[in-house]
Amino acid sequence: MHATQLPSDWVCRWTHLVPSGSTVLDVACGAGRHLRWLRAQGYAVVGVDMSQQALSACTGLGELVCADLENGPWPFAGRSFGAVVVTNYLWRPLFPVLVQSLAPGGVLIYESFAQGNESVGRPARPEFLLRPGELLQVCVGLHIVAYEDGFLAQPDRFVQRIAAVRGMDAGDAPLRYSLQS
Repeated sequence: MHATQLPSDWVCRWTHLVPSGSTVLDVACGAGRHLRWLRAQGYAVVGVDMSQQALSACTGLGELVCADLENGPWPFAGRSFGAVVVTNYLWRPLFPVLVQSLAPGGVLIYESFAQGNESVGRPARPEFLLRPGELLQVCVGLHIVAYEDGFLAQPDRFVQRIAAVRGMDAGDAPLRYSLQS
């Protein structure tokens, strides 16, 4: 369970890109470490996970949906979000749905294990590791704000992560956001 863990530094770093007043979807939210962070930043939150036990740790944070995203239908058909957050989860068939779920100006904040991780621990199977540049391919058509692919220590792991913004509709003002160090 991630209930006692701090939110990902990557998620914290790029949360400021999420349009104020919007709703954020946390995919495979577990016990809600990112739901807590995002709610504390003033966002309405929606969490989805296949574990009812994990979701029980999120009671009172926002809308919670228990769903098997790998074997069932997408539970948010027709809905869009100001952000979609995914950490430590990879189900490739879901990539197009995640991008389509972004509202105009919405941000995808994604971080998961990458190839190379098999040399330091788990996950180690290729189906659970992002291939080099894979998130860049997923985000074609989005505005890439930040991208990293490499090794992080303590705990040792290889990760790939991206923050990408869906463009506004034609005729809208250009996107304006600040980069934080």
